[in-house]
Parts: sequence; structure tokens; C-alpha cells
Amino acid sequence: MTVRIEVPDNYNAATTFVDAHVAAGRENRTAVWYRDAAITYGEVYRSVNRAGNALSSLGVEMENRVFLLLPDSPELVYLYFGAMKTGAVPIPMNTRLNPGDYRYMLNDSRAKVLVVPDTMVEMVEELKPGLPFVRQYVAVGEAPPGWLSLDRLLAAAPAELDPAPTRKDDAAFWLYSSGSTGAPKGVVHLHHDWIYCCELYARKVLEIDENDVCMSVSKLFHAYGLGNALMFPFYVGGSTVLYPDVPRPEPFLQEASRRRVTLFYGVPTFYAASLALPDLREKFDPGSVRLCVSAGEPLPAAIFRRWQDAFGLEIIDGIGSTEVLHIYISGEKGRVRPGSTGRPLPGYEVRILDEGGKQVPPGETGTLWVKGDSITPYFWNKHQRSRELIHGEWFNTGDRWYTDADGYYWYAGRADDAFKCRGEWVEPVEIENILIEHQAVLESGVVGFAAEVLARPYAFVVLKPGFNESPELVDEIKGFVRERLPGYKVPDIRFAAELPKTAAGKIKRFLLREELMKE
Repeated sequence: MTVRIEVPDNYNAATTFVDAHVAAGRENRTAVWYRDAAITYGEVYRSVNRAGNALSSLGVEMENRVFLLLPDSPELVYLYFGAMKTGAVPIPMNTRLNPGDYRYMLNDSRAKVLVVPDTMVEMVEELKPGLPFVRQYVAVGEAPPGWLSLDRLLAAAPAELDPAPTRKDDAAFWLYSSGSTGAPKGVVHLHHDWIYCCELYARKVLEIDENDVCMSVSKLFHAYGLGNALMFPFYVGGSTVLYPDVPRPEPFLQEASRRRVTLFYGVPTFYAASLALPDLREKFDPGSVRLCVSAGEPLPAAIFRRWQDAFGLEIIDGIGSTEVLHIYISGEKGRVRPGSTGRPLPGYEVRILDEGGKQVPPGETGTLWVKGDSITPYFWNKHQRSRELIHGEWFNTGDRWYTDADGYYWYAGRADDAFKCRGEWVEPVEIENILIEHQAVLESGVVGFAAEVLARPYAFVVLKPGFNESPELVDEIKGFVRERLPGYKVPDIRFAAELPKTAAGKIKRFLLREELMKE
């Protein structure tokens, strides 16, 4: 279905998400809750202008990249929009990667300025000899010799700034892909992209308005979290709760209760871990929440039902990607089909194709392709990968899906995760969805591995608190699966304390295969 959204040719996204709120009289309205501070839209506007002017004073020009290696915080918001307002290109970045990842992405992006919290200065100092493109190093907090202080830069910068004369198709920001299937890719997004996500998803599906308070498990460096906790509330003049710490269930849920959150954005593993908490209802008061959302990985039906039983709240599942920017297939409030991700949003076109490029009928599995105006135009410095995945207006997600007779979409796994066992295709997600139904299983990751000649399924299982590893439990879990699936889909069981995941919460299956290779 075609949905027409008009964006002027001469356009800078910061004017919509920051400047417009002051013009609309929201200057004294709370935009950001951060720890014990309430920050107004007027304060955001002035700080964004100071951040843009400070970057310009460092020699940052239009199209220069600015690497923001920061936790979710007001400073990240100011620098993200400040860079964008000057026509520069901010790159929000995960603070929990290893130094080699940062070296790769800093050199790949050729970022001119790097901003980090003072707790990461020592790590960056060790990287400096291998960073030929970075010209200015900025610290939030204490700035050692050779570093600039962000606080001093902002204090010295003017609080007024005219937006740069960018066009709607200029690069506005980058996000690096999670790298679950190879080296991270610099995903380029344009000034007009967020408008489509805000209109087609935030307004139409979430029905967001200025009274909403948003809080997201996923962080601002990830496309899902960036929309949830910044772009969506800032589009309508609502407020966001920024949570800089690791989102462990108990303190995160308590902060959501304290701030009376109305739109709660999680991921399946977070919902599962929360449900495993003893006395969950005493730790989380959901009285203010009007809608829960999940993405990152498909939401198992069992988690949906347990959450609904606990709180009387539906979880609206959705699928998006860094390349598409946010969710393009989603459930609908009151029409959720547990286990299904829902149906395509109006404004996006979706096809499921076989290996020959033909659309498959309902019930058959194929590769999902999507078309929409928020899709990246290309991957930075990855010409061949861009050609492989972007065909005109269509993007190849690399995910396997099927539809039912009613047009609901069901996830079947990554194309490169499926494997054959006894001549039949096995989709790991099918086995994982059965495993999580077992009372002892918190989460699992299934891979195909040929220990001798033929591949068979192996499941890495994380147990809920109160359950202990034992041969008897292995037999019980395998029997549970055998009652529900054919014998060739019954996995060998390996217990694990945790599963390796990307920043988006997706299981790094290649690391599970590497563990099996060590046996």
C-alpha cells in the first residue's frame, strides 16, 4: 500500500525533532528524564545549539563524521542533534565492544572527532597510534592532557545556531550494523528517513502523542532504541527516560515504574528474564503502561502469554533492521496472533521470494524482501555488499519467513542459519520456540553442526533460577521436544550460563558453532 509523505527538498531533521518544540511553545515541557534530572525542550534546544557550535569550532564541517562512543545520556542527545544540525554526520556507538571493533569502525568511518566518557579514555589512548583519521579527542567528565573537555566546549559555545542548508537526501547519521554475520557495516541514513518511521509506525501503530513517556531496553546506538527512546517522543513532544546502565530487569523495571512510563520497549530476552524474577509484581507496577513493544528477535508465543497473564498487557511484536531503520512488520493492539510478528505496515511493501526470485504462496518459506522510503541507500565503503542486498528500491533482509492464510508473517530464521538433517530443512527458531515452553528453560540457541558427517541440531540452554543441570533434566527436555516435533529435530543439549548476543539481542550462532568445534 502506498502512503505519501511530503518532505521538503531543503530539510534538516534537527528542525523537526528539536527546534519545532520551542516554536510550538513546549520550551518548559520535560523532554528527558535522566537519573534524577528533568530536562526541558528549551534546555535541549540550547544545548543542541551549543554542541553544534562546539563541533564547528573543532573544524567539523558538513558531511564530516563524528563518533559518539557514549552511554544513553543528555550529552549523546545534544551531540547527535548538534552534529546533524550543522550538516555533519553523527555515529552513535555501542560502549561495550572490544577495542579492535572501535579501531575498525573509527578507521572505516574516518571520523574526525571522537567523544567518549572519561572512563574510556585509557582504552582510547592505547588505540591512538592506529587511528590516523581522528583529529580531536573529547571527554565527557575529566579530560586528561591531550583531550578536550565537553563541558568546557559547551560552556564556551553560543546557544543559537541556524540549521545547515542540508537537503532531505543528504546523509544525516550512520549506524553500524550488529555484525552477527560478518564485519560491521556503516549503514547510511538520510535526513528524511525518520519522518517515515515516525509517521508509519509511531503514529499509526503506537498512536504516540505528547502525553507519552517512553523507555527502551535497547540503547540509542541501535536503530530500534534510537527510535524508541529519542526520535519517537521527540517527534510528538513527549518525554523519554534515558537509562545509561546495563538494563538488568529489576532496576530497569523499577525505574520504569518510578517514571510512570506509558510506552515500554523491550526485547524477548529481557521479557523472559523479567518473568523469571521472583515476586515480579512487587518489582514492577505496570499501572501507567498502555502498550509494550518487542523487537530485535521474534517474540515467542510463550513469552507473550506469560507476560499477558502476569500484567494483562499485550506485547506488540515487530521486525525491523538497521538497514530499514525501524519496524516495518508489526502486530496490532487487540489483534495480536501469539508467535507471529504481525503484518506489514502501510507504506512498506514486503515480498517473500524463493531462490529463483518468485513469490512463494502462503505456508511456504522464502527470503523476505522489503521496500520503503526509510531504507538505507547504501553501506559505506561496501560497494559489493550494497549491490548484493539492495536491488533498486528493494532490500534483501536475509531472513526466512512464511505467511499464513490471513496474511500474518511468521519468522523462520536467518537464511544462513537453516540446515538439513536427514534430508529435511531445519529452522533453529522452531526448536527454540518449543524449548522455551519448558518450565526450566529461560532461553536457548539452536545451531546445526556436523560432529561426524551429517548435521544435526544442538541446543545451548540457559536455565531459569532454581533449576540445576543434570542428565535427568537433559532427558526431560529432549522428551518434551520429542512430543512436539519429529525426532530429527530433537537437539542434543548443552547447558550455558548465558548466550552470546549482538548489541541488538540477536544470538551469535557462529560462536555457538565454534564452541561445538572445540569438543
